[in-house]
Amino acid sequence: MRRQLHTYWPAAVFFVVLLAAWEIGVKMGGVPSFILPAPSEIMAGLISYSDELFGVHLLATFEEMMIGLLLSILLAVVLSVLMFFSPLFEKMFYPVLIVSQTVPLIAIAPVFALWFGYSLSSKVAVVVLISFFPLVVSLYDGLKSGDSEVVDLLRTFGANRAQIFWKAQVPMALPSFFSGLKVAAVFSVTGATIGEWLGAEQGLGYFGRRMSSSLRADGVFASVLVLALLGVLMFIVAYALEKRIVKHK
Repeated sequence: MRRQLHTYWPAAVFFVVLLAAWEIGVKMGGVPSFILPAPSEIMAGLISYSDELFGVHLLATFEEMMIGLLLSILLAVVLSVLMFFSPLFEKMFYPVLIVSQTVPLIAIAPVFALWFGYSLSSKVAVVVLISFFPLVVSLYDGLKSGDSEVVDLLRTFGANRAQIFWKAQVPMALPSFFSGLKVAAVFSVTGATIGEWLGAEQGLGYFGRRMSSSLRADGVFASVLVLALLGVLMFIVAYALEKRIVKHK
């Protein structure tokens, strides 16, 4: 922790200076609070809405994120392995993956709402759509870029394809996989929020939209702050898993 603070202290100082400038600029500039609330007003709103934010909406968003992210990981692992072992699967699915990312998420999300309604499934589908791509691409590229010399060495010792895969190619693909996981973990917050904005009865995105419609900027910024912290937390968890698992490998 001390080493991390020593490394990133410039970012901490910049963040503090930015908040101070924001606070002073709003107070001295006479900006209406319904347009841009000061950081102190956002914190007051966070405290004021804390029961609703943390007791209801945060839990709903977190559930959507985790279910969608876990499904994304499962689908990414299965599809990456299939494409790695079968050139036919690669030619069949890889172009489809690319095309799936050319459709704007904000355009396809209403389709999920049409199919699944405003239930949990529609939000999970949006999370899977946005989180799946970085996972499958990073894992597939990691499997393909395995050290050929290590593979050749194992073959000289009589290792079969399955042994080579588990002993060499999977460990060498883990850094790439975790790079994709860190991106997907943050994207899962975005996916859940977009799904809630388009139609939901609870969740941080729904709460922010409700606050926006009533011009309560403190509530909007409070929900944005919670979402930002949630994204940071997801990244830290993925980073910690990477350090723990890759280190042991």
